[in-house]
Amino acid sequence: MGTVGFLYPGYSAEDDVPRMERLLNEAGANVALPLEHTDIGTDAHRVDALLEMGAAHRLRDGAEVLRGRGARAVMWACTSASFVFGWEGARTQAGELSRMAGLPASSTSFAFAHAVRHLGVERVAIAATYPEDVALLFGEFLNAAGIEVTRVTPAGIITAAEVGTWGRSRVTELAHKGDDPEAQAVLLPDTALHTVSWLPQLEAELGKPVLTAHQVTAWEGLRLIGRTVRCPRMGSLFAD
Repeated sequence: MGTVGFLYPGYSAEDDVPRMERLLNEAGANVALPLEHTDIGTDAHRVDALLEMGAAHRLRDGAEVLRGRGARAVMWACTSASFVFGWEGARTQAGELSRMAGLPASSTSFAFAHAVRHLGVERVAIAATYPEDVALLFGEFLNAAGIEVTRVTPAGIITAAEVGTWGRSRVTELAHKGDDPEAQAVLLPDTALHTVSWLPQLEAELGKPVLTAHQVTAWEGLRLIGRTVRCPRMGSLFAD
């Protein structure tokens, strides 16, 4: 069995993780996605709060627990509390997580960059739940990876708790609002957002790949352990 540990900040849309595990295993993957919550401190999409949320001391205990649960790789399943550190800072964060866990490690921010490259996409639009200043930082992070961001659309939501209450209609509305004719894919970067159940629908409506935080996190973790899984119900990223 391939086991990828999810280190998840607080409580909001964590039920998307067992949902992905079920979809992947129904596709014949034989994987496990155990999840451990971290203490996030202040629930706020503010730069200062996000820097504290992603601090090494908040990740350490959960990393050790996931190793004990048989994880072969650990993912920091958070976008904003990784990209706010910048490209090099996020690299340092992932390296610290790897050392603490004694396992390969990455984060959702790097998962987005690697997934975009995997799809051969050069231009993306960002449809973000975040306030504008935080959403723009994600654009800068992707620019550092050599990815062109054609549009950034922020929703201005401060807390993960509020984002976690969004249903299908609001997620679909955000994706449509954030789309750009010049973009080859649309990115929804928040692990507090439920998206897994609606990936095929979103892609069908937009007519292009849609990458979401939980989806790319699972894909990146499986990549770290050398697993490739075909699961079209999880979107174009898993269609190969």
